[in-house]
Amino acid sequence: MYENNFPNKRYKHTLAFLQKHIDTSESILDLGVENPFAEIMKSNGYNVENTSGEDLDVDFQNVAQSDTDVVTAFEIFEHLVAPFNVLKAIKAEKLVASIPMRLWFSPAYRSKTDPWDRHYHEFEDWQFDWLLEKAGWTIKDSAKWTNPTKKIGVRPILRYFTNRYYIVYAERVR
Repeated sequence: MYENNFPNKRYKHTLAFLQKHIDTSESILDLGVENPFAEIMKSNGYNVENTSGEDLDVDFQNVAQSDTDVVTAFEIFEHLVAPFNVLKAIKAEKLVASIPMRLWFSPAYRSKTDPWDRHYHEFEDWQFDWLLEKAGWTIKDSAKWTNPTKKIGVRPILRYFTNRYYIVYAERVR
């Protein structure tokens, strides 16, 4: 089911990390609209609800009022101007979040056709850690992985050994 191509490799790593830390008995609020990975979580026994597409930079009331056990955010925070605000508002005790890491050899992603599909932030791992810690989270585990492509060139070669994705499991500091 999960081949070694985009996005299946990312999904395979993300699901394994989620299963390592989150039990299927725990309810999940997944930041972002329903998406293919939310469906994968559901098909693996997780109780998942998604946010409805609101701009989480300015409207995170639903996140703040959610009584789920866990919040997941897979490749969401890089799209926000101020991810600190929504991270601080989360009431859940657990967070599983992933980001695409900043690559020194590649500019930040920006869709030429969709004004919302762009990365305002591309973090290095230490920057994302610091953001989470400032927002009241303690990182308990993390992982990174590469995202090679089958293209020819210097950048595709660099993608074979340069980590592209970073995922963390964090718990709320109380």
